[in-house]
Amino acid sequence: MAWTSHQRFLGVMLVVTGSINSLSTKWADKLQAKGSDGQVRDFEHPFLQAAAMFLGEMLCLLTFKLVQYRTKNSGGHALTNGNQNFNPFVLMPAAMFDLIGTSIMYIGLTLTYVSSFQMFRGSIIIFVAVLSMTFLDRRIIRREWVGIVSVIIGLVVVGVTDALYQSPGESKGRNSLITGDLLIIVAQVISSCQMVYEEKYVAGQNIPPLQAVGWEGVFGFSVLSGLLVIFYWTPAPPHFGNNARGTVEDVVDGLVQIGNNPLILLATLGTIISIAFFNFAGISVTKEMSATTRMVLDSVRTFVIWMVSLAVSWQAFHWQHLIGFAVLIFGMCEYNGVVPRCSRAAAARADDAESPVIADADRPAPDNEQ
Repeated sequence: MAWTSHQRFLGVMLVVTGSINSLSTKWADKLQAKGSDGQVRDFEHPFLQAAAMFLGEMLCLLTFKLVQYRTKNSGGHALTNGNQNFNPFVLMPAAMFDLIGTSIMYIGLTLTYVSSFQMFRGSIIIFVAVLSMTFLDRRIIRREWVGIVSVIIGLVVVGVTDALYQSPGESKGRNSLITGDLLIIVAQVISSCQMVYEEKYVAGQNIPPLQAVGWEGVFGFSVLSGLLVIFYWTPAPPHFGNNARGTVEDVVDGLVQIGNNPLILLATLGTIISIAFFNFAGISVTKEMSATTRMVLDSVRTFVIWMVSLAVSWQAFHWQHLIGFAVLIFGMCEYNGVVPRCSRAAAARADDAESPVIADADRPAPDNEQ
């Protein structure tokens, strides 16, 4: 069935805004500016960037309220349909998982390539599957196991390539690249806990996804704002305190750097605005088309991020990355049932045996996104 012009617009918005979100965050990491002590240094403030991401999620709640207000006399809108009489604090644990996972991911992003960052986020499939078997009594079928094994192989290829090769002029050492990749994998373990929690305790309440994302943004931003005060006085371990005070996070130093370099401000605004539009587009694609379509588009986003990263010389091309990317994408497609079956009969048998898709790599809550 051909896509309508509106569906094509949503698909393009999903790919573009999702790509901008990751690229703008990495762009900010590569920029320099004077800090609060007058010294010029790289902008490495992962917790401040995580706060900006939650601020973008809060805009989803504002969007929800605006859509609700404009359609209150016309029977409502697809984005506002659902149960609105719920306790928002049911979303607090999910927001805390989101906070921890996003913060760790952004720390990892400062240490590795943005393309590796995006590819390693695909490892969430593995951990969601394991946790779903444990806490949701899910049965993983053969097709999904094939997808999981393919994802693991693809990620190993990407990780080994990062460990063996280093781009010319790359300021980060091999150990930093490996550490960054491992931190992103750890973050996916946390994010998979968020998805399983949402499926077990939130999905059954039929909360409008845009409203759920917005509330998680409110909780995440509120808690992280308090943590930023604590982190301002907490000494950082070696190699993780690249700010004026050498603490876990110097928010004052970060804000001064943003004020001293308009490009950092532009990149930060890109993170805030793009995450809001990305969530909106993702939820709309899932509602109007399918979660599988969204997964395919998200694979396109990973490819776009990799291409842009190569084009702006943030990393060198290695053919091993291409193999790892191809195997990773095949695994994600196989896991989600996108790969065509050998025959119609085989497809029918597979459909009879399949369980519902557990999660795609970046689903918001119940379609939450970062």
